[in-house]
Amino acid sequence: MKKIAIFCIPAHGHTNPMLPVAAELVRRGNEVRFYSFNEFENKIKATGAEFVSCDSFLGELTEKEEEGLKNVSTTEMTIQDIRITLNMDSFLDEEFKTFQPDVVYSDSVCFWGKLNAWKHNVPLVVSTSTFAFNQMASQYMKNSPKELADMIFGLPRISKELKTLEPYGYKVKNALSLVQSDNKTDSVVYTSERFQPFSESFSNHYAFVGPSVFSDASPNKAKERPLVYVSMGTVINDRPDFYTKCIDALKGENVNVIISCGNALDISVLGELPENVKVFPYVDQLDILSKADAFITHCGMNSVSESLYMATPMVLYPQTGEQQAVARRAKEIGAGVMLTNDSVQGIRSAVLEILNNNSYAAAAEECSEDFRSCTGTAGAAEFIENAPHKSDGVNILEELNKSNGKIQLLYWLVVAALSVLFGLLLSWKFVWIVGVSAGVLSTPITKAIQKKKYYSLVEKSGKVNH
Repeated sequence: MKKIAIFCIPAHGHTNPMLPVAAELVRRGNEVRFYSFNEFENKIKATGAEFVSCDSFLGELTEKEEEGLKNVSTTEMTIQDIRITLNMDSFLDEEFKTFQPDVVYSDSVCFWGKLNAWKHNVPLVVSTSTFAFNQMASQYMKNSPKELADMIFGLPRISKELKTLEPYGYKVKNALSLVQSDNKTDSVVYTSERFQPFSESFSNHYAFVGPSVFSDASPNKAKERPLVYVSMGTVINDRPDFYTKCIDALKGENVNVIISCGNALDISVLGELPENVKVFPYVDQLDILSKADAFITHCGMNSVSESLYMATPMVLYPQTGEQQAVARRAKEIGAGVMLTNDSVQGIRSAVLEILNNNSYAAAAEECSEDFRSCTGTAGAAEFIENAPHKSDGVNILEELNKSNGKIQLLYWLVVAALSVLFGLLLSWKFVWIVGVSAGVLSTPITKAIQKKKYYSLVEKSGKVNH
């Protein structure tokens, strides 16, 4: 039996996958203490873990800060994480002295969990609620101009906040070091190696355990007419405009529609509902997905994982860069279509494409079988219990980084040679054209070379390329 401290931020998408793992850890005889927030108290107590409330450590937010969190501002979330860490410092110092955990199981963006594991020299296992993102997998991220601006202009504020951690014994290089996936930190990822982008680049410190769910149900699609499920998740779900378009798009079709809109929306604003449409604040999502034939989703990792677990193809409507990455992967495996036109006609066309083309359902079913073959919560619990882990074999990213410097050097040597050749044979006056062209082309060319080198290392390592 081990003492295990679990930490998570106040977010459903991050907390939900940790709950089945907590229940499994308790079932296996471990003493589990779950540090979370009051809205999750009942769910956590249901796992058998001891619930420790952290609400008193949440600081007062200005209206601007609240708006930033509501809009999923990376800058604002990072700053609030740092401030909560400071608020909890003396409390967690005492907790680590009295509880003396053998392992810390912390959400990947829960700074107070990760930092205190490092501070108190306790083995850390990171809970990764989306894909694991390293320099290869991050290529799937496509941040919007607004998200990029938020990150760039927010850096000075984040750097200033990070300095406040130093007097309390927290050693942090930068914000990236707190959230990035590296090949030395034990991590549980709630997907399969097949679904994880560039899974070969991750070391044995990663356990790809598949979706973490409280369900033994299997997909059951038998019914009189197709069922379409609509949900925008638990964060950016106050979207009456979008729900209205979904209703208008599907009210005349031979389908049943269930919309889960969260409690931020007054359902009455949607007006009188057609006979084939039902709207609820919340539903048992896994149960609905086990019966659904199409899912219009914001592409949060939990929602997509649950959809594929229940063999339901999707209409993909991502709202953030992270969700874009998940949507791209779902589209790549053939289990969904991107909603590029969110008009009434665009929504109708996307749903009918899913319902009328069996290839999407077949791809979702194949992914369901893959997910169900993973080690699941039992594998996650065993991995946590046995932390820290050692990793054998080739570290592909380390080898790739060694070659990157050589690639860059070789590239610019070739550019220099071409510049001299251009000047000697044509004109020194216009040599700048070669330099400008080389600068523009450097990123795509070096990326292509890097990718080729990556797959060469994958083949050399003997890892299967998914």
